[in-house]
Amino acid sequence: MMTTATQLGVSIPPDLDSFRSLPARQQPTWPDAAALAAVTHRLSKMAPLARPKEADALRAKLAAAARGEAFVLQGGDCAEIFAEASATRIRNKIRTLLQMSVILTHGTSMPVVKIGRMAGQYAKPRSADVETRDGVTLPAYRGDMINGFEFTPKARTPDPRRLEQAYQLSAATANVVRAFTLGGYADLRQVHEWNRGFISASPAYARYESTAIEIDRAVKFMEACGADFEALRGVDFYLSHEALVLDYERALTRLDSRTGRAYGSSAHLLWIGERTRQLDGAHVEFLSQVANPIAVKLGPTTSPDDALALAAKLNPENVAGRLTFVARMGASNVRKVLPALVAAVRDAGVMVTWVTDPMHGNTITAANGYKTRRFADVLDEVQGFFEVHRAAGTVPGGLHMEMTGDDVTEVLGGTGAIDEAGLARRYETLVDPRLNHQQSLETAYLVAEMLQTR
Repeated sequence: MMTTATQLGVSIPPDLDSFRSLPARQQPTWPDAAALAAVTHRLSKMAPLARPKEADALRAKLAAAARGEAFVLQGGDCAEIFAEASATRIRNKIRTLLQMSVILTHGTSMPVVKIGRMAGQYAKPRSADVETRDGVTLPAYRGDMINGFEFTPKARTPDPRRLEQAYQLSAATANVVRAFTLGGYADLRQVHEWNRGFISASPAYARYESTAIEIDRAVKFMEACGADFEALRGVDFYLSHEALVLDYERALTRLDSRTGRAYGSSAHLLWIGERTRQLDGAHVEFLSQVANPIAVKLGPTTSPDDALALAAKLNPENVAGRLTFVARMGASNVRKVLPALVAAVRDAGVMVTWVTDPMHGNTITAANGYKTRRFADVLDEVQGFFEVHRAAGTVPGGLHMEMTGDDVTEVLGGTGAIDEAGLARRYETLVDPRLNHQQSLETAYLVAEMLQTR
């Protein structure tokens, strides 16, 4: 059956270059227009990283999450780094998301929609265009897709060739993701194996092992009853990133032969950040033209009118699963600001999947200069998100995390009791701090408990 434009939530026909006449924030200043044109032309001929049919399947699952029939788990690095695009690092992130998913499903008997912040999260918005050190001013580091982190004129000059490198590494990452999620590694019968190599004395790992034992018993019981577990060998796993660099996203947009609609082929789910969600801006205009499920980050300055106007622009047909609002308020604001937004969307009958991002609103600078977050603040914002929806009679549909599968020390607190001095032990991020593996599992258990009382 052919999918109609109304079912996709977009208008016909797409005008994919309409964004070019509008202000585009957070874009690099490319020094060589001819080099940029050559790169984007080559990218326009490259194979898609995400297929329209997969994006449509994700839309249906996001619609289920909006109804309370599933829960979204989205996570990965703040910003991916070219040098860390290794199979081991990718596996560790997938393993952590699989473990979190198992915790959530075991605790709630609810399917979990698994989405990675990977295979494209190579660019980040910055609060300033330039950075000054010891009297020297250079362009700010905007992610490996744009320039290098090293503080030199050569590294910090935006280079369009990095867009191609980002595509190539994203394609390689997508292939590794598919191998791990469809090739048997994600088999539910591997729940014990996913915990191997971590500190068994840790409360989070011990609790996970207890959960794994219960799942293992259930699986063995079903096997004894003759159940066919071939379906357990793989899981559906989707790719996402912020659609920040418009030259890259436009070059990777493709027309679907089934429908004639345009899809961003760089990921299944694309989102607009808090800094680029202007209704009259280029990012909102561009994503209004593609048929992917899309999301918008909503910070503490968002008004109810802003939220409704964004929904009208991005999802004019009010299609379930098309639009996700990701609330990133901060622990001190979530209970003050979010209720009015949720109530306005609810009362207007707008179809939205609500997700919490408890990371971005809780960033602080430690006394020793490290950019960090308090784990207690992260958990408090998650708690506040659920409280707001419980009071409004609406559905808290998902969790969006900056996390890694490695034992980094970037966020204060947790059962590992990371203090300010401990940040220096293994602080690896180049941009924003991430939850480590243990903190991610702790978060999953908290969310599972809240979902049980939803």
